[in-house]
Amino acid sequence: MNANAESKAASKVINGRINGRFASGHSGNPGGSPEATRRAFNKRFLLDLAEDWQQHGREVFKRVRRESPATYLKVCAMLVPKELKFEHSGGVKAMSDEQIERAIEFIKAMIAQRDAGANAEVIEGEAEVVPSLPAPGSGGTKMPKA
Repeated sequence: MNANAESKAASKVINGRINGRFASGHSGNPGGSPEATRRAFNKRFLLDLAEDWQQHGREVFKRVRRESPATYLKVCAMLVPKELKFEHSGGVKAMSDEQIERAIEFIKAMIAQRDAGANAEVIEGEAEVVPSLPAPGSGGTKMPKA
């Protein structure tokens, strides 16, 4: 026997590997990618949560709000983003001359409107009590029969 034939005959398959290389049909990562596993778990969890919400959501919220207002507020606060990202792009430098002129006119109009409201007259007077109709169903008045 030659050396090449001996090496093929001596090959051992250990954990899906032949001499340190993956055998065909065997994955190098049988557990899968950790990221893919996490995505699959998150997807399943959110689908289950949505299904549970469809069945019990409103009632549970109402009960928690009545029985444990602190927990209710904590959940509400957790849903509010901690940070709001705001990107400033361009500004006045990105505006054309016409856009700047329109913006100035708009601001002048807003200032004039504000000033007009500040100079408005206040009319002094007293409220007058007017008798009102009785509440519906109180039996205070009867509707005429047609």
